Amino acid sequence: MSDLLIVGIGGTPRAGSSTERALALSLETTQQAGARTQLFGGEFLERLPHFNPGPAGPTPEQIELAEAVRRADGLIVATPGYHGSLSGLVKNALDSLELLRDDARPYLHGRAVGCIVTADGWQAAGATLMTLRSIIHAMRGWPTPFGAALNSGKLFDDAGACRDPKDSWQLATVAEQVMDFAKMRAGS
Repeated sequence: MSDLLIVGIGGTPRAGSSTERALALSLETTQQAGARTQLFGGEFLERLPHFNPGPAGPTPEQIELAEAVRRADGLIVATPGYHGSLSGLVKNALDSLELLRDDARPYLHGRAVGCIVTADGWQAAGATLMTLRSIIHAMRGWPTPFGAALNSGKLFDDAGACRDPKDSWQLATVAEQVMDFAKMRAGS
């Protein structure tokens, strides 16, 4: 299934953030299953201007993101949980997908979307995961049945792997479900 493209969106402006590392690990699982991947991490997302549907038109970065999502068979979105909701950086990236509204397959229509949240505490993680899933629904995407909620802190070892096997399992499960749905969709 090497023709499947899974796009990852997420992270924070901080280099090496736990959110972006979690997203990268989940995307690695999709690569091991044969998918091509494209990651739009914190550094890229930080360059996106606030979405403005005005007459100036989209920026090259907004077009790049929209084009990748347009081609995607599935997505994985990762956000830190800030005060019970997703970060403005990730929300702005999702808002930029308004560029897809007039497509034959608008927004995230027909695409499986895996959700990953990293937060300092379970309450923030749970609330943020529910919010992210609601946004994915509003954009006509299919949130996978399982969403990863990771309590940040020391999630990763010095080699970049998850310290807790439960966290590895969560990230792999999100990836596997995105792949399963993308394969089903591609087969129809």
